[in-house]
Amino acid sequence: MNRPLGIALLVAGIVLLVLGINSTNSAGSDISKFFTGAPTDKAVWLLLGGVVAMIVGSFMSLRGQPR
Repeated sequence: MNRPLGIALLVAGIVLLVLGINSTNSAGSDISKFFTGAPTDKAVWLLLGGVVAMIVGSFMSLRGQPR
């Protein structure tokens, strides 16, 4: 049960990470970087959520089933 959920979280994390990287390269994020020195909040949350989902998904999918 945990393995399919872990794989799904891992895939969702990769998707969120790719969306976050694309969001940091957007025009809105470039304008935000120019004025504040930081990317937009949306980009940061997408990157953070992607990393967390990938870590949790990898632990869930690699951990063995209890016997």
